Amino acid sequence: MDEGEGLAEMETVTVELDEETIDEVDALAFADHRDNRSAAIRTLLDEWLKGRE
Repeated sequence: MDEGEGLAEMETVTVELDEETIDEVDALAFADHRDNRSAAIRTLLDEWLKGRE
């Protein structure tokens, strides 16, 4: 399986973020992910999911 093949099977989710959360994402993106907002969002989502367990 290619890396992209699994993505076609993934469900799409849309999330609205408030201004405070966007600021947190941008700060994390700048500090830890070389300004990569997508990577910062994945990190925060991972932390949130682990906190729910």
